[in-house]
Amino acid sequence: MTLKLNHALKTILAWTLTGLVAITSPLACAADGITQFKEFLAQVNNARGDFTQQQIRPARAGEKEAKVLRKSQGHFIFERPGKFVWETKKPFEQKVIANSQQLLLWDKDLNQLTTRPAGQALASSPAAILFGTTTVEDHFDLIPGEEKGGIQWLELKPKAGKAKSDLPYSRIGVGMVNGLPVGLELYDNFGTVVLINLSKIQTNISLGSDTFKFTPPSGADVFKVQ
Repeated sequence: MTLKLNHALKTILAWTLTGLVAITSPLACAADGITQFKEFLAQVNNARGDFTQQQIRPARAGEKEAKVLRKSQGHFIFERPGKFVWETKKPFEQKVIANSQQLLLWDKDLNQLTTRPAGQALASSPAAILFGTTTVEDHFDLIPGEEKGGIQWLELKPKAGKAKSDLPYSRIGVGMVNGLPVGLELYDNFGTVVLINLSKIQTNISLGSDTFKFTPPSGADVFKVQ
């Protein structure tokens, strides 16, 4: 990943988040990204919000700029320890649910539910970084990042010795504003980047007892993966 591409991706995400940053006070942004991130993990027990997601690959020979491969948007809810819902609404309906013991993937178009144990893969996943139970620093080194457009960035770099199969991303950027994560940059080993914008976040709210339960419709295909 070149410095030029890194700068371009930061610019894309910064413009995406302009409306959110514009209403944030300078005092709230003063704390560095690592401090804000650790306070979020320690103080926020649950939250809900919206997300938009873009998958981008670097420009190839003959191309002038990086290419957006796909876009999606939806809603998320999480509650510590280890529960979350990541629901894609557009361009297709899909739902990922974690309830501490299981990870469920529901695809409405296929009328299909896939379940698997949460396990170590979830513990080191991007979702667990923000929503999970494990200590992030067990899996990642926290590296101070730059401030750009009112967003305080930090980088999460996998600790030496972690298997690539457990950590699909070579590094992860987290953008903090006003004590909340507003952006994620997920870099894989092939140069592809996933940019996630989080917005309309409400923290420490009342959640129903069935928030993290899911029963597929009658006739749905159910697959269990061990």
